[in-house]
Amino acid sequence: MTMSENQRNLEAGLLLNKNRNDINECRITVAVLFSTFVAVCGSFCFGCAAGYSSMAQTGIINDLGLSVAQYSMFGSSMTFGGMFGAIFSGKVADLIGRKGTMWFGQVFCIAGWLAIAFAQNTIWLDAGRFSTGFAVGLFSYVIPVYIAEITPKHVRGAFVFANQLMQSCGCSLFYVIGNFIHWRNLALIGLIPCILQVVTLFFIPESPRLLGKWGREKECRASLQLLRGDDADVSEEANTIKETMALFDQGPKSKIMDLFQRRYAPSLVIGVGLMLLQQLSGSSGIMFYVGSVFDKGGFPKSIGSMILAVIMIPKSILGVILVEKMGRRPLLLASTTGMCLFSLFLAFSFSFRSYGMLDELTPIFTCIGVVGFLSSFAIGMGGLPWIIMSEIFPMNVKVSAGTLVTLANWSFSWIVAFAYNFMIEWNASGTFLIFFSICAAGIAFIYAMVPETKGRTLEDIQASLTDFVQ
Repeated sequence: MTMSENQRNLEAGLLLNKNRNDINECRITVAVLFSTFVAVCGSFCFGCAAGYSSMAQTGIINDLGLSVAQYSMFGSSMTFGGMFGAIFSGKVADLIGRKGTMWFGQVFCIAGWLAIAFAQNTIWLDAGRFSTGFAVGLFSYVIPVYIAEITPKHVRGAFVFANQLMQSCGCSLFYVIGNFIHWRNLALIGLIPCILQVVTLFFIPESPRLLGKWGREKECRASLQLLRGDDADVSEEANTIKETMALFDQGPKSKIMDLFQRRYAPSLVIGVGLMLLQQLSGSSGIMFYVGSVFDKGGFPKSIGSMILAVIMIPKSILGVILVEKMGRRPLLLASTTGMCLFSLFLAFSFSFRSYGMLDELTPIFTCIGVVGFLSSFAIGMGGLPWIIMSEIFPMNVKVSAGTLVTLANWSFSWIVAFAYNFMIEWNASGTFLIFFSICAAGIAFIYAMVPETKGRTLEDIQASLTDFVQ
């Protein structure tokens, strides 16, 4: 055999190995699908909790005699609990694992729903809502991180966006059945997805990247083999994880203050900025108290909530499809532009009504504005900040960064959820003009700061952001 023939055989072998690796990376196995489904059961719990406060508002106020201020405290207690869950989310997820954190969160979620279902006063109501919030604060970090760590890179965005899809499903379910079911029974129904996740978590693998970080190389390879298929060659991916974690272990351990170094400034600004935009745009207030917006506009709450339920799920499915076709940045811009325009539409609608103009059209305008706003939110802004958060921070600061960004999200959410009812009572038109201004500023922020991350490796994304400040 000649030298040239040896060379050709070597090149052919390398090409064959490359093709095998590409096939392995492109394969979506049943294990990946099932593991993602189990993880997003926690997202479904989040959606149920978000939709609950809107549909239970009239019943709880009438049965327990709550004032607007007391009910606002109840509604916002979930976001207050989410702040505390966010503080511990990164460390807990690293200490007891991604699966362990989901189990841990469900203890608080189940306890919270039971406390609400059997509450006789505001103390138990608020305690139950806080406990549920603590759980979803943990979920909001660990679920997108777990999914990003187990899925192939070419579908990472779509699979992480399933987090938002299942939140929309949970919210839509409660928007429908909340019209017919007493608020106590509605809380008991919230237990079903919690119990489902607790049971099914026994049948999915731990994150291979976390196992690699813990130094459990054999279990890391076993987890990868299960996720990629029995006949897949996982040696290259396993070696990459091992080398990355070895490099991470050689470096200094990260602290929260390390995030404020100049090289992490773009990532931090993008992560926190997107969370600020997601919440201060008014999404939490509208979602938690959508019934009060319909009442303010004179549109029947039961019909409005059912229209929302029908619209939100297809819009979220569309987001799952578009996130890997359009990319993160164009979808974010389109979503925020839609929220901006529908906020302005609602502001004009309520303004005309305050002057006695177009009274007969205000209910229709209110329905169009609310449905349009939440549909625009569901298609992009609802899930994309979490996808981008899981992509832009290097491994050495990921825990600290994830904790800080998640805490920022829940802090801003609490501000909006607590103040929303008071703002609507003060001036509905002015409230939506504020949301319009924030969305308009958000469009400029996304255009100037947020990079496209579709189809790029995590290392490439993080390197480009580091180079941006050099």
